[in-house]
This record gives sequence, structure tokens and C-alpha cells, in this order.
Amino acid sequence: MSAYLDWLEDSNKRDSRVRAVLRRSLAFDPGAFPAAYPYVEPFLRDEDSHWRRQVHYLVAALWATHWTASRTGIALPIGEAVAQHQQMSGSASTERRFITLLDADADELPYRLRQMVALLKDQAIDFDALFADLLRWHAPGKRIQNQWARQFYRTLQKDTDLPEESETEEASA
Repeated sequence: MSAYLDWLEDSNKRDSRVRAVLRRSLAFDPGAFPAAYPYVEPFLRDEDSHWRRQVHYLVAALWATHWTASRTGIALPIGEAVAQHQQMSGSASTERRFITLLDADADELPYRLRQMVALLKDQAIDFDALFADLLRWHAPGKRIQNQWARQFYRTLQKDTDLPEESETEEASA
């Protein structure tokens, strides 16, 4: 677990109000709810980057919303968790929502992620990976979005009977 998420977990153990405040912060733009400052600002270390600051607040709020003491299972990267949800629910709208999330810009991302995390209430999400990925959301070539798409579609493909690629097909790819 990352030091940041460890810090949130430790804060939560000391004071159960942490999750309530961070959940409430989702009603505001990331970093705009003063009551959340005591739980996030100590970890920011003079962040000059507006995006990094927003990601810290967004991940803390999503973590608090998704947290449950009784959750079991391996924490999955977001793409795999969404694919697993689609397989279990059989909902055709899951893929459309996921594609909308992948296409989200910085302004839409908090809203789209909040929707997706709510949809994944029964899945264990790897918030360390989510945190690291969101810090690189604006990487050239949409690297993170492509990574999430690969996770999603490869997880869905595991249950299909597609033929293995031959060495010739792999070499031409």
C-alpha cells in the first residue's frame, strides 16, 4: 500500500470521522472542501501542481466512499474491476460507462470516477494503482487510458474461447 493510503487508513483507525468528511468532500471540486484539509494537506508537501493536489483529494474521497471493513477479495486495478462487474451483472451499460470514463477530461474525471466507484461497490479496488494512474492521467498518447482499456478487454476475453495467436500473428502485431 502506498504511504498516502496507509496514512488515510491510519487516520481512519484513530478517528472514524475521517471517512465521513472525505465522503462529503465528493460534493465539491477536489480540494475545495475545507473540512477535508486536515486529512489531505499534511501529506501534500508543498504541492505546486494543481493536478497532483486534485488527485490527492479525489482518491481520498473515492477511497472513503468505497471503504468497508467487511470487504474481501483481491483489490483489482480499475479496468479489471469494471470487467468483473460487467461479467457478474451482465449489464451492457457497464462498457459504455467505462468508455465514457476513459474519454473524460480533467473536469469530468471526478464525476465519472465517482459514478464508476459507486457502480463497483461490491468489488475490491486497488486504490494504490488508481492513485498512481490518475497522477499520470495526462501522459502523452493516453497511456493510462489505454492501460485501463487493455485490463478491461483482456479480463473479458479470459472467459471467451478465442483461438491462441500463432507466432506469425504475434510477429506481425
